[in-house]
Amino acid sequence: MAASDGAEPQLRLSFPAGPEEVRAALLCLRRDLPRLGLDAAEIFRAELLLAELLNNIVEHAYCAERPGPGAGAIELDCRRKGSALIVTLRDRGRPMPGGGLPEKGLAALDVGRQDLPEGGFGLHLVRELADELSYARRDGTNILRVGLGLGRPPAEA
Repeated sequence: MAASDGAEPQLRLSFPAGPEEVRAALLCLRRDLPRLGLDAAEIFRAELLLAELLNNIVEHAYCAERPGPGAGAIELDCRRKGSALIVTLRDRGRPMPGGGLPEKGLAALDVGRQDLPEGGFGLHLVRELADELSYARRDGTNILRVGLGLGRPPAEA
């Protein structure tokens, strides 16, 4: 839903933390992000980034233990602020290990096949796509904020 009271344009979604629900949320975003003035390339970038983050919340914060309607919720807020898209994700799953974002950089790849990491590449992709990334844990809630620079000013309504 977009704001219509002169405030910054925004979209808000709240959905259960499950793989099917993430897919449905991404489809809603693909449909609704043009209302915030994003072009096709910007929507693709936002969708790729959010797919990684939302699936990580399902898999790691909620540990995919209870996917679907009985699972914890994910709240997503997208706001257009000038030439940026600001996305805030909230969930009540497990906190990030160590209480913060992992260090920048990729895991070592010059090791034997058996020693290659299972994951760890998604956050690197997120850092490459995002212009701003921050994490906080407040009152049992994970709050992840992502900023994406956009190439053109928003269209006038």
